[in-house]
Amino acid sequence: MDKHSDKTTLPPEADRLVRIGYRVETGLRELACRVALRAGWTEAILPYPGYGTRGRARVLGRVLLAPPATDPAARREVPGWQRFLTLERPDADVAVELSGSRRTVRSDEGGVVDVVLDVAVPAGQASASLDIGGRHATATVHIAPDDARVGVVCDIDDTVWITGLHNPLRAAWRTMARSSGGRRPVPGMARLLRALREHYPDAPLVYLSNGPWNLAGPVALFMERCGFPAGPLLMTDWGITPRAWFRDGRAHKRSSLERLVEDFPQVSWVLVGDDGEHDPDLYGEFAERHPDRVAAIALRQVQPRHERAGAQDQAGGSALDGLEVARAASEAVVVQAPDGTGLLRGLHDALGIRPVPDDGTQTRKLTLVSNPTGQEIANPAPPSPS
Repeated sequence: MDKHSDKTTLPPEADRLVRIGYRVETGLRELACRVALRAGWTEAILPYPGYGTRGRARVLGRVLLAPPATDPAARREVPGWQRFLTLERPDADVAVELSGSRRTVRSDEGGVVDVVLDVAVPAGQASASLDIGGRHATATVHIAPDDARVGVVCDIDDTVWITGLHNPLRAAWRTMARSSGGRRPVPGMARLLRALREHYPDAPLVYLSNGPWNLAGPVALFMERCGFPAGPLLMTDWGITPRAWFRDGRAHKRSSLERLVEDFPQVSWVLVGDDGEHDPDLYGEFAERHPDRVAAIALRQVQPRHERAGAQDQAGGSALDGLEVARAASEAVVVQAPDGTGLLRGLHDALGIRPVPDDGTQTRKLTLVSNPTGQEIANPAPPSPS
């Protein structure tokens, strides 16, 4: 999808090495596909939750090669490293159908299917069919009402679940060695998102992450188990690109946010993330480019202010510890707190978001089927949609 969005300029010799590495990786994958097909493996679809509004629906999935009796979506509680032992199938034709609208599309070089269908679908959850060969899968598509005026974008790492990206070795261990059952949620964050959904019942809710598509299954299972409201996943593809050894995570998030502006032209967004990596800069830049498209920015403080210099793995603190409500240079409301409970308190003061019962059993299923500182303010009004 966005694998080629990296625009890093390399010295000529380094650029040549990257291109060689990319060709080697591509050639090895093509060879592995040929060997697997000769061994009887067949093409299979792994569906991802998508979104839609105003007569358009974005359907997402990925084509893999798998033994005939194997359903890739059935691999559930396995260590993260096993999620990367997949064989993606590029250039595969997939028939996609939703409410009578049908298109045949071709998977990209990472096996990803990303197609927009022009079809009017009632608001709610719709089911899109993806077929390839003799295999079938169903992808959930979250359709927002045409008159939705506020939406939510939420990061995943250190916002939904604790990854500890400020400690790369520990983050790698959590990602590669643990299953979703071994991961811990950021305290209060599910409750925050449920409160946003209750306050804005028509709001599209989009989970945006720099994590790879390989982890979409564990993310979906984790959010279902921990009571996070359902929504589409926008993830990315790890690996060599023709221009860089690694994909540009900032470019992925930036381009995804810009696309959401295009796909939901009437919506102002509550942007939820953390201050551990690039979210403050990315969200601030987005608010400067689209000041009428940002209702508020909510940032989880990965470490409380007095411990950020050297502490490791701070999961929370008290609900009010470090709570800050300010305006960014773009005039967007910025709320910062160590956990979801503190962020909810700040958004209550800023936007009138009311808490919901802290009941972890109030889950809504997200399915993969075979899925700056500034002057303190008080009670600002949310921006009016244009």
